[in-house]
Amino acid sequence: MMKERFKKLSKDQIFNLVLIGALALYLFTPLGFYVKVYVNRIFAFNPTPVEERQREHIASYDWTLRDLENNDFQFETVKGKVVFINFWATWCPPCVAEMPAMQDLYDAYGDKVEFLFVAEDQQKRVEAFLDKKDYTLPVYYEMSTTPKQLFSKSIPATYIIDREGEIVVAKTGAADWNSREIRKLLDSLLSQ
Repeated sequence: MMKERFKKLSKDQIFNLVLIGALALYLFTPLGFYVKVYVNRIFAFNPTPVEERQREHIASYDWTLRDLENNDFQFETVKGKVVFINFWATWCPPCVAEMPAMQDLYDAYGDKVEFLFVAEDQQKRVEAFLDKKDYTLPVYYEMSTTPKQLFSKSIPATYIIDREGEIVVAKTGAADWNSREIRKLLDSLLSQ
């Protein structure tokens, strides 16, 4: 009886059932998470700098973070340095998608640029994620209110700040952070 019903389905109905099944897999299973990560990697383009006339300055460096070893970090200590800040979480597919490029960028510039990866997730999940992927990124948690110019309602949110405290790049969504253009920008900011 089931075979007879299946034979009566049109090609369009079969296509729709397959499409619904694929969509359900994408939205409601762990496989869907990895598909979203892959799609975000494909569409992660080079972030562009903020136009000079629209750049904001960090008004206050009064921001306390805490690292994975429970040590406090005062944002004030990065004043006068080139800073790369990323807000992220392990449950966020675009965040996970851009992490390999960020690790490569950190490996290349970690001794020249201040990197702050601010997690919006449970510490155990973050530590497990970092261990599983062999990431060595410096991860922090917010202990006080984020400076107004760095607040975003969505993640990932990434900022590059120059030595003068000016936000040179402000990007939400996945991006290719290890691109030639970003490296040229960082080199330029470091030489100033």
